[in-house]
Amino acid sequence: MQKTLSFEEIKDKISDYGLKATHQRLVVYDALQKTSLHPSAEDVYDLIHLDNPSITLATIYNTLDSFVEAKLISKVSTEAGKSRYDFNTHQHHHIYLSNTDEIIDYHDPELQQLLSTYLTKKKFKNITIQDFRVHIKAEIINPDKKISLL
Repeated sequence: MQKTLSFEEIKDKISDYGLKATHQRLVVYDALQKTSLHPSAEDVYDLIHLDNPSITLATIYNTLDSFVEAKLISKVSTEAGKSRYDFNTHQHHHIYLSNTDEIIDYHDPELQQLLSTYLTKKKFKNITIQDFRVHIKAEIINPDKKISLL
């Protein structure tokens, strides 16, 4: 996990991405950086509501959408089509655990290289591949054991 940014550093980062650093944006960004999960807007609301009762769920949705548009975060969908948000903007893939509704970051340089080589060989006409992310659907077999992503 990345180093936790101070409010001043968050303010600078939000401004660097062309957004006004409002109190709501600072609080939402701070909550996102402190969780390794891929929270929904409702999850973010639950994380910040006690300390920030004036921030509404609608404000959180709007803030998250503005972060996605500015490419500060990305949006990930579950199998049920529910939007979740990913603070990690570095290239990586996801494993969606259907029986727990969790999304886990999956970093695999070998898979990345394999897919990159494959897509380069395809020589698509009139398009340029800008990015790709694999979304793997899985299920936890034994919930008492730790998940291992070798």
